[in-house]
Amino acid sequence: MKLKGIVLVLLGAACFGFTPIFVKTGFQYGYSLGQLNITQMVVAVLFLWVLCLFKGLRVKGLTKQSLLKIMMTGTFVGLTSILYYASMQYLSASLAIILLFQFVWIGMIYEWVFNKSKPTKVNIVALVVTLAGVVFASNIIGRDVSEFSIAGLVLGFFAGVSYAGFIFFSGKVETDTHPLVRSSIMVSGSLILVMILFIQDVPTIDLTDGRLWSIGAGVALVGAVIPPMFFAGGAPLISSRLSNVLTSIELPVTIIAAMIFLSEPVSISQWIGILLIITAIMINQLYGNTEEEKQRDDSQASFDIEKEVI
Repeated sequence: MKLKGIVLVLLGAACFGFTPIFVKTGFQYGYSLGQLNITQMVVAVLFLWVLCLFKGLRVKGLTKQSLLKIMMTGTFVGLTSILYYASMQYLSASLAIILLFQFVWIGMIYEWVFNKSKPTKVNIVALVVTLAGVVFASNIIGRDVSEFSIAGLVLGFFAGVSYAGFIFFSGKVETDTHPLVRSSIMVSGSLILVMILFIQDVPTIDLTDGRLWSIGAGVALVGAVIPPMFFAGGAPLISSRLSNVLTSIELPVTIIAAMIFLSEPVSISQWIGILLIITAIMINQLYGNTEEEKQRDDSQASFDIEKEVI
């Protein structure tokens, strides 16, 4: 089950790494942030609920409070998309990604605050190696800081805060519900949030614009359908901290995808960054869990509390 959780989280994060390709393409064609987010969420909601219907899945056994919790968790998906895509309007894709990747250490703060679980030494080492890899892979070393937009920096950072929140809470809320049903409810919450924030863009969406809907469908699959669905199935099977480190695979996937589909050159420093991130994943997987388990056992013995499954 643990291996299954690792694979699902890795696949979900890898898919999310393709979003800049579709988003950058959409901006190049002149589509607005609101148009891209709305079409993305509409396609995602329709796809997921049709899939639920096809599989014979129903929303049952959930109270109104449970439904609201799942939908609120899903708003993190929409908020992350809005902030992340918006940052790419002001910044390069590489810098937008490095800001998004602050979720690695922000996720540890979530767990520290809500689970009272301090990061272990191995987690700290993995974190440092991950962030070092992010810096190299994003290829920002030696660039002039004055060229960066303050608005873009703020948007990118809060995209990381939102992304960390989604990863954390997606493994906590109504985990007994079928992952596909949870994902459908989550993305429905995202659609509501996006429609509220971009209500002024709704009249500008042409239902016959095949190019817009094609881009929206692409962003939906890799940004709002597959990642939430895979995280919903995989995150409850592993720790939140491990989920945060595993999702670092998104960065090398993004760089490789940009190299292949957008013909962007990849420097030696970026390849070094990719190797560092993979190393961090291996460090946390091989050595981090033992310390986590020991920490939980010590906590149980000292404070006589119920063991928490993260």
